[in-house]
Amino acid sequence: MNNIRLKSSLDRASLDNRLQYDPEIIELYLRTDDLQQESLIRERIRELKQRGIRVYLHHPSRYDGKYLDIMSTEPGMYRFYRESTQQLVRICQEEGSQCVIHANYLHSDNDEISRERTIALRQEIDEILSYGRDFLLWEDSTEGLFCYANPYLIDEVIVPLKLPVNVDVSHTFISFRGDNDRLREVLERTAPYAIYYHLVDSMGQFHDSLPLGQGLIDWKMVKSYVQGKEYIFEINLEGGHIDCTPMVESARFFDNLSLEQASL
Repeated sequence: MNNIRLKSSLDRASLDNRLQYDPEIIELYLRTDDLQQESLIRERIRELKQRGIRVYLHHPSRYDGKYLDIMSTEPGMYRFYRESTQQLVRICQEEGSQCVIHANYLHSDNDEISRERTIALRQEIDEILSYGRDFLLWEDSTEGLFCYANPYLIDEVIVPLKLPVNVDVSHTFISFRGDNDRLREVLERTAPYAIYYHLVDSMGQFHDSLPLGQGLIDWKMVKSYVQGKEYIFEINLEGGHIDCTPMVESARFFDNLSLEQASL
């Protein structure tokens, strides 16, 4: 079967479970403490590349138990965001990989959605891009400034920075409360900048991370935009996130959508 593109942790059991399917791509989701094991990150990348597997990293989502935010006023989080990104860019440069990164995960009560705040976000991202713009792929969230429901995000951040993005299809769908027409608009507008995609289904109301075909996303439409690009099936897994069967079943579902069905 084609298109076996999976997410994994660094843990041996998770990785071995995925390797039995001969994946084309593996994205390694990193926890904060994984950054203390840089040699292990490099070892995993090299092992996978030796098998002919393309490797992406995913920047840790939390610091001190809280979701990261590039605009955080907490000195510890602000410093960790930048130092960890510099570390991962260096690893990607030296090992031939790229890293998915979030500008934010949640919406802060103190962070109104406005053109002015979005421009401030652009300035922070531009600073991070100086670490190595070709190695970072910016992922959208379901809410907050770096969310496609922010009407200023594309025109004030992505276009002027020519920002390489990872479009999470379910995050975008949820941000518009299950509107496939708005999802299509985002896929159309971000197509020149989208390097990578996370494919995962949703009912469109909250972060439910469903296998493809179990939610309300129009996958025939989505496939016409992501065909020929890089992506993984990022499905929430039970039982310690080891058994990746829902991801493999999602790949089968996606693979079985014919080109005729997927055409616009």
